[in-house]
Amino acid sequence: MRLWFSTLAQTWRAALTDKGTLLMFIIAPILYAFFYPWPYTTQELRRVPVAIVDQDHSSLTRQIGRFAQASPRLDLRFVTSSEAEARRAMARREIEGYVLLPKDLKRDVLRGQGVVVPVLADGAYFLINKVVLSGFGEVVGTVSAGAELRQLQAKGASKHQAALSRSPLNLSLVPLYNKTEGYGSYVVPAVAVLIIQQLLLIGSAMWVGTWFETRREKESLLGVWSARTVAFASLGLLSAAWFFGPVFRFFDYGHACNVGAAALLLLPFCWAIAALGVAIGALLADRERAMQALLCTSLPMAFLSGFSWPREALPPALFALGDFIPAVVGIQAFVRLNQMGTTLAEVQPYTQLLLLQALGFSLLAAWALRRQALR
Repeated sequence: MRLWFSTLAQTWRAALTDKGTLLMFIIAPILYAFFYPWPYTTQELRRVPVAIVDQDHSSLTRQIGRFAQASPRLDLRFVTSSEAEARRAMARREIEGYVLLPKDLKRDVLRGQGVVVPVLADGAYFLINKVVLSGFGEVVGTVSAGAELRQLQAKGASKHQAALSRSPLNLSLVPLYNKTEGYGSYVVPAVAVLIIQQLLLIGSAMWVGTWFETRREKESLLGVWSARTVAFASLGLLSAAWFFGPVFRFFDYGHACNVGAAALLLLPFCWAIAALGVAIGALLADRERAMQALLCTSLPMAFLSGFSWPREALPPALFALGDFIPAVVGIQAFVRLNQMGTTLAEVQPYTQLLLLQALGFSLLAAWALRRQALR
C-alpha cells in the first residue's frame, strides 16, 4: 500500500510538472471554461438586420413595417419596392432576410382571400434564418389576427366573441429545463462533458507515451499502473467538478439538479477515460503520436453524442459505436442529471454502459501494458 500511495503521489507530481500534461489537466480546463461559453452569453440572437419589400404601399403594409420595427428579433434597415435591391443587400450581407409584401395585399385581405407572404432568409446560417422567419412570422401573424378580428366585428360579433371565434383554444408554451431557451444553455453543458473527456484522454495518453519513451523497467501492472490510473482519473474528477460547479453557476446554466447521482456517475466515467488513455499511451508508446491521434477525434464524437443531431436518427452502426465512447454516454447521462434533475434509476442504462466501459478499457490497458512489457 505504501508503494501504491507513493506511485499515486509521484504520478500527480510528474503530471503537474510536465508542461504538456499540466496544460491538458489544469490550464486547458480553465481556458475552455470561459473561452467556449463566452460567445453564447447573450443566449438569444436578437436584432437581426432585415428589409421589407413593399409592393402594395397600403396602410396595412405600413402597419407591418411598424410592427417589424418594434420586434426585438428584427432590425429593420430599409423598406423598398424592389426585390432585386433586397437581394443585392443580402448578397452584400447588409441584411439577413426580407419579407415580400405583394401588390394588392390589402385588397385581397379585405376580400377575405388567403394571401401568401413570402419571407426569404439565408439558410446557410440556421440560427439567423430561424430568427428572421420567426420574427416576420410573429409580425405578420399579429397584423393578420388584428385584421381578422376587425372583419368578425364588422359582421356583428362583439370584441370578446370575435376573439373567442378566432382562437377558441390558446396554447401556452413553458420550457421545462432550458428556461431561457438560449443556445448556450443547450450546447455548453453537453460540450463540457466532451471537453472533460478529451483533455483527460490526451493528457493521460501523453504522460504514458512519455513514460514509455524514457523508461523501460518492468513494473507490477495491478499495483503501480492502477495507482497511475487513479491519479489521472482524479484529475478528471477535478476538471468535472470545475465545469459542473463554478462554471455552470457563473454562466447561469442549469446545474446541481442531482449532485449526488452526478458525482457517483463521474467515478466510472473518469476511470473509463483514464484507463483508455493508459491503453492508448501504452499502445503508441510515443508522446506526440498519442496527441496527434486523439486531437482529430473530437468532432466525430460531437456528432455521435446526440446534441447536434439526434442519436436515434444516426445509422445503427454509428449509434452502436457511440456506446463505446465515454463522452457520448456521459453527455446523455449528465445532461439528464445536472440540467433535468432525473434520478440515478432513470439513467440506469447509461450507468451500466459506463461501468462496462470502465471494465473493458481497464482490461485493454492491462493487455497493452503487458504487451509493452514483453517487448
